Amino acid sequence: MEFQYLLFSVENNIGTITMNRPDKLNALNGGLLDELERLVDSIKNNNEVRVVIITGAGEKSFVAGADISELAQLSVTDAKAFALKGQRIFSKIESLGKPVIAAVNGFALGGGCELALACHIRFASATASFGQPEVNLGTIPGYGGTQRLTRLVNSGRALEMILGGDRISAQEALSIGLANKVFEKEELMPKTVEFAQKLAAKPPLALNYALDAALAANDLNIEAGLDFEAALFALSAGTGDFKEGTSAFLEKRKAEFKGN
Repeated sequence: MEFQYLLFSVENNIGTITMNRPDKLNALNGGLLDELERLVDSIKNNNEVRVVIITGAGEKSFVAGADISELAQLSVTDAKAFALKGQRIFSKIESLGKPVIAAVNGFALGGGCELALACHIRFASATASFGQPEVNLGTIPGYGGTQRLTRLVNSGRALEMILGGDRISAQEALSIGLANKVFEKEELMPKTVEFAQKLAAKPPLALNYALDAALAANDLNIEAGLDFEAALFALSAGTGDFKEGTSAFLEKRKAEFKGN
C-alpha cells in the first residue's frame, strides 16, 4: 500500500503511522485523511498489527490542524461534509479494537488535538503543545473536539481550551489528564515503543474487549455498562487465550497468546 502523505511500518506486531507533511507541519488535508482512512481500514483486520502508534514527521509538529487553505474555501454544505468525514475517520481509530497510542512530538492543534483525543493513550514530548484554536478562525472544533475533550477532562478545563483558543503545554496537558505521560524529546518514541511492546505481548481479544467495555462507559448508564462488561467477560472466557493465560499462571510459566 503506497502513500503520499503517510509513512507506515510494522515491527514486532506494532504498526507505526507517521503523518508525513513536515513542510506543512503535518496539517490534515483531504488527501492525507483519505490515506489515513484507507490505512486504518486495512489495519483493523490485519492480525499482524496488535498495537498502533501515531506520530508526526519532523521536529516541530504532531499535527498542526486542518489545512487552512482548504478550510477557507468551504461552503456551509461543504463544511458539514468536511466535519463528518473527519469524525468518521477518527471514530474508526477510536473503535479500531486495538490500542492506539499517540506519540505527540510537537504541535497538536485543532484537528491534531482531535486526532490525539481519538487515540486511547497520549504520550507527549516535553516540547509538545495542545490546543483547540478553531474559535480564533471564527469556527469550532469539527472532528470531535467538543465531544471527546469534555469527556476526557473536566468540562470547565475543556471549555477553557475550546472557548479561549489558547495552547497549553505538555506539562499542563499532563496535569489535566489530556496527556498520560510526558517524556524528554529524545525519549518519546523509545518510551512509546516500549509501552507498545508491553501491550503487543498481551492477548489481543482481551485488549479488544477491554477497549470496547471502557469506551462504552461514555454512552451507557452504569447498569447497562455493567451488563455489557459481564457479557464481554463471558466471551473472553471462551477464548483460547483465556485458557492459555490461566493455565500459564497456574503452571508458573510465561503465557504465549495467539489471539484466538
